[in-house]
Amino acid sequence: MPKVKTNSAAKKRFKKCGSGKIKRRKAFKRHLLTGKSRKTKRNLGKMAYVSSVDYRHIAPLLPY
Repeated sequence: MPKVKTNSAAKKRFKKCGSGKIKRRKAFKRHLLTGKSRKTKRNLGKMAYVSSVDYRHIAPLLPY
């Protein structure tokens, strides 16, 4: 069997955890930050997990 290639875009955006979950960054922290509260910006900086609905699409992109 040939090796399965990892998707280059996915490997830059997601990381697999030991538990099998996939970590991701949150959106909306690039620009237009003056209108957002301090609390919102702080929480957007934290990592999050990929939802179970999206997991089906992302997991095959990260085979290893």
